[in-house]
Amino acid sequence: MSRPSKIFRPAALATLAAFLAGALAQQVGTNTAETHPALTWYKCAAGGTCTAQAGKITLDANWRWLHNTSSTTTCAQQCALDGADYSGTYGITTSGNALTLKFVTPNSNGKNVGSRVYLMADDNNYEIFKVLNQEFTFDVDVSQLPCGLNGAVYFSEMDADGGLSKYTNNKAGAKYGTGYCDSQCPRDLKFINGECNSAGWTGTSTNSGTGNYGSCCSEMDIWEANSISGAYTPHPCDVTGQTRCTGDACGSPSRYSGVCDPDGCDFNSYRQGDHDFYGPGKTVDTTKKFTVVTQFITSDNTATGTLTEIKRYYVQNGVVIANSSSKISGISTSFNSITGAYCDQQKAAFGDTTSFQNHGGLTTMGQSLNRGGVLVLSVWDHYAVNMLWLDSTYPTDCTKDGCYRGTCATTSGVPADVEVTAASATVTYSNIRVGPIGSTFSGTTSTTTTTTSKTSTTPSTTSKTSSTTTSSTTSKTSSTTTTTASGATQTHYGQCGGIGYT
Repeated sequence: MSRPSKIFRPAALATLAAFLAGALAQQVGTNTAETHPALTWYKCAAGGTCTAQAGKITLDANWRWLHNTSSTTTCAQQCALDGADYSGTYGITTSGNALTLKFVTPNSNGKNVGSRVYLMADDNNYEIFKVLNQEFTFDVDVSQLPCGLNGAVYFSEMDADGGLSKYTNNKAGAKYGTGYCDSQCPRDLKFINGECNSAGWTGTSTNSGTGNYGSCCSEMDIWEANSISGAYTPHPCDVTGQTRCTGDACGSPSRYSGVCDPDGCDFNSYRQGDHDFYGPGKTVDTTKKFTVVTQFITSDNTATGTLTEIKRYYVQNGVVIANSSSKISGISTSFNSITGAYCDQQKAAFGDTTSFQNHGGLTTMGQSLNRGGVLVLSVWDHYAVNMLWLDSTYPTDCTKDGCYRGTCATTSGVPADVEVTAASATVTYSNIRVGPIGSTFSGTTSTTTTTTSKTSTTPSTTSKTSSTTTSSTTSKTSSTTTTTASGATQTHYGQCGGIGYT
């Protein structure tokens, strides 16, 4: 799927002309000082003791104001990235360990739509996470994210310094949010490898477009969700780290010709046939804050082993909730996590392209996670297919298993609509923690057994003859020392959908 178009401030358009004229380098502006908002997160140890880390966030370079540095006619000196007014212009705020992203933020120059930020180790470097044989956990409030919106949390194999040391023309670096890449090899980036992407630039709107070059890397989607549907999805690539591409290598014009897997192997509970698991008033009740736990299991239970399974738990109201099991004909009902066998059966059952397997599957994804990824947090809408791949029926005329992804209407999610009707939408991510398996969450266990499961699903019917739910007082893990924030809370594009997707 393709990345969504971004809406930039109208004032930045004056400099878009300079960008298109062929500015070569990525300079640093001085109009606005760059002050990174603080965001506390936690490293946990076996046994559940978690230690606070003084993190910060930075805004992606593609959202930043570009301007002319001087009257010089030397193109390489014209375009500069400036500092960000995080709350006033972009609707981005932090408080303790909580980050809130507002979808639409009116400002003196018009409005900003969506945002993408990165967690930093210091003012000049991104935090690099290596999560093999670890679990990654965070709290989220998606109650204010309706159909058509996506609050995303994921790892991308970006350079820690944003490419500052690798590319001499990149004068801005991680401090200004440079170096983005993902498995869609996005071509809407204005700068790649410190050079402008103006060659072949075709505007998709007054404020955005695509160039000849894309920026590719492996991507682990921990979380792509709104209040209706959610998914987690690994996307392996053949390349190591951030890599510039052109033509076929970018997956353009043919979606599957590129060096990356654009579809991934996703687990969306609704798509897997459980229509009662995730959503307002369901097992995971999206009207309230909850905790998302993702475990990266290796073949030998070490940080150097081969990735063999990606497991998911939720915690809500003090109860640990195991992920839903698949209820699709042709996919074992024992599967409630992402494994090689699950991906093989899912692709066969849905008739999907085996791009995930063709690019190395979990093995290649694990190699990327072993090298480490940058944590990305965002909120966005989707200009290509209106986020239907996440929360509706997609393709819209499809009537087979795998196409039903959520209860949203096939007419929903149109950016021109949601940017008005859902302008006040927000998502809050909080209490981010990482540590050994079983160290980052606690709660009572919840066990659900279903005597008969459905072998095929449609959007309007769910067969379930009998079920029982029991809870015990046994703690899932040791208690942690973390404190929860007082308030609850891709361009990014999940497992499927977008230009060229069928």
